Amino acid sequence: MCGIAGIFDTQERRPINAEQLAQMNQTLFHRGPDDGGLHLEPGVGLAHRRLSIIDLSGGHQPLFNEDESVVVVFNGEIYNFQELIAELRTAGHQFKTHCDTEVIVHAWEEWGERCVNRFRGMFAFALWDRNRETLFLARDRLGVKPLHYALTADGLLLFGSEIKALLVDPTLSREIDPLAVEEYFAYGYIPDPRSIFKSVHKLPPAHTLTLQRGNGTLPAPREYWEISFQSNGITDVREATEQVIERLREAVRIRLVAEVPLGAFLSGGVDSSAVVAMMAGLSERPVNTCSISFGDPRFNESAFAERVAQRYRTAHHVEAVDPDDFNLIDQLAALYDEPYADSSAMPTYRVCELARQRVTVCLSGDGGDESFAGYRRHRWHVHEEQVRGRLPQWLRGPLFGTLGALYPKADWAPQVLRAKSTFLALARDSVDGYFDSVSILDATTREALFSPQFKRDRQGYQAVEVLRRYAARAPEHPLSRVQYLDMKTYLPGDILTKVDRASMAHALEVRVPFLDHQFIDWVSGLPPELKLQGREGKHVLKKALEPYLGDDILYRPKMGFAVPLANWFRGPLRERVRQSVLGERLNDTGLFDAQQLQWMVEQHQSGMRDFSPAIWSLLMFEAFCAQQNL
Repeated sequence: MCGIAGIFDTQERRPINAEQLAQMNQTLFHRGPDDGGLHLEPGVGLAHRRLSIIDLSGGHQPLFNEDESVVVVFNGEIYNFQELIAELRTAGHQFKTHCDTEVIVHAWEEWGERCVNRFRGMFAFALWDRNRETLFLARDRLGVKPLHYALTADGLLLFGSEIKALLVDPTLSREIDPLAVEEYFAYGYIPDPRSIFKSVHKLPPAHTLTLQRGNGTLPAPREYWEISFQSNGITDVREATEQVIERLREAVRIRLVAEVPLGAFLSGGVDSSAVVAMMAGLSERPVNTCSISFGDPRFNESAFAERVAQRYRTAHHVEAVDPDDFNLIDQLAALYDEPYADSSAMPTYRVCELARQRVTVCLSGDGGDESFAGYRRHRWHVHEEQVRGRLPQWLRGPLFGTLGALYPKADWAPQVLRAKSTFLALARDSVDGYFDSVSILDATTREALFSPQFKRDRQGYQAVEVLRRYAARAPEHPLSRVQYLDMKTYLPGDILTKVDRASMAHALEVRVPFLDHQFIDWVSGLPPELKLQGREGKHVLKKALEPYLGDDILYRPKMGFAVPLANWFRGPLRERVRQSVLGERLNDTGLFDAQQLQWMVEQHQSGMRDFSPAIWSLLMFEAFCAQQNL
C-alpha cells in the first residue's frame, strides 16, 4: 500500500514548486516508508510513497511506459494484473517490471479512460499523459482506497491520498463547509464527495476525473461502475451456499499474492472467521491471525477468536486493550484530517498496530454486513416498512408522530422500552426513517446544538439529503435499498476510511475479500429473503459456513468493537470533556450554542441523560480544530 500526491497546472505549463511537492510527499511517509519518488515536468508534479508488497526490487514509482510519455503514481493492488499483462503483451506492449503498477500505464494506452473497467482490485491512482496533455484520476469501485483533490485560486489542482498532503499549500482555503458540519454531526463522518473544507473534495468510489490543460475549471467526476442488484437467477439456498463458498474462496485466493508476511484480522465474528477459514484451506503454512481483547465481557470476542484459531491451527496473537485506552483522541485527529466520530477507530488502530508487528499485509472481513444484511438496523427497517405499507402516510404520520412526542426519552431503560425513536421513525417516510436509524445525533439534538448563526449559514440544508440523493437510484426492495444506501455512504465514509487511516498509520496493507467487486455484484443479485430470514441476518452466508465454523460463531449475538464512552465522560475524561466541549476553541468557531453545550455536559455527567454520542462528536471536532489551529 502506498501514498500518492501531486500538482497539476490546469491553465499553462508553469514550473511546479519542487519543495512543496516533496513536502506533500513527506506528509504521507507513514503510508509508504520503504521508498519515495518524485516526477516533475513543466506544469505537472507527481509524488509517491511506497510500501513494498509485490516486485520488491522493481516497483519504484512514479512509473513510466516505454517512451516515458505516460507516467503513473498508484496506491493499491490490481489482483488480475498477471492476466492483464498477458493480454497487453499480446497487443504489443513491453513490460520492464513484474509489478501490478505497470499494467496501469499500458492499459491506459490500450483502452484509455475505460481501463478502470478492466481492473479488479482496490486502487487510487493519478496518471499523466504528456501527448494528450491529460491528467487522469481514478478510485476503485467500493472506495477501499481514498483520493482527495482541490483547485487553488490560481488554477493548480492538488491531489493526495490524505487531506494533509493538500494542506501543505499555504494558499489553499481552510474555510469550513457548514454543510459538511451538518453531515458530520448526523453521520459521525463526512460522506463523499464533501470534506470538512469547502475547497477539498473526495473523489467518490467508482469515479474518475479527467482534466486537460487549458480548461482551468474542474469537470464533474465520471461514474464507471454501479452495484447492479440484478437477479442472478439463484433462488435455491443449497445452490446459493455452494456458490457463496466458491466465490468467497476465489476472492480470498487472489488476495494472497504477496512477497511479504501476510495474515488476517480475527475478531471471532462471522466475517473475519470466514476469511480465516478460507485462507487456511488455501495456505500451506499456518495463517497469522491477530485479535484484541477487552476487559468488558460485553465487547470481548477474544474467546470466540481463539476457538477459530484452534480449529484452523493459526499462528494466533492476542493483545489486551486497556478499557481506558483514551489517549488516542489527539492522535486520531491528526490521522483523519477532518472530524471523525466512530469511536471504534481506537481499537481498530490498536489491532493494526498489533498486526504490523508480524505481517505487512492483513485480510479483513469488512463488507460482510453490508453485502449480506448483517446489521440489526436492516432487520428493523424491513419490519418498519411492513408497518408503513399497511398504514397510509396521512394516518401513520400523525398517529406515530403523536406517540413519539408523548413517549418519554428513556436512555436509562432497557432497549425494549425505548419506543420513542421507533414511533418517530414510523411517522416518517422510508428514507427519513432509515436516516434516523443511522444518525448518531437526531435532528432535534442537532438543531439544539447549533448556534443561530450556523443555522443561517447552513441555509436549511439537512444531512438526510445525502441518503435521498442515492435513494433516487436505489433498488425498490426495502432490504436491498438500505444495503445500497450503506454501500454508498457508511461503507466508504466510515468503515473503509477508519481501516485505511488506522492501517496506514502503521504501514499495514489491508485487503478486503468481501468487497471484491465481482463477488459483491453477484451477492447483490441474490434474493433478499436469502440474506435476511426472519430475525436472522446473513442467512445464506451462515448456512454456507456451517461446515467451516461452529454454531457458537455463526449464530451468537453480534458484538463488534465498542468503547465505554459514557463512563469515560463521567470518570477519567470528566475534566477533558469540560475543557474541550465548554472551552474557548469550540466557542470561537461560532458553530455551537454555548448554553446547550453546558446543559448537555451537566446532564450527562450527572447521570440524568446519556449524551455520549454528542459529546464524543464534539470532542473529536475540537481535537480537529486544535490540530488545524482553527
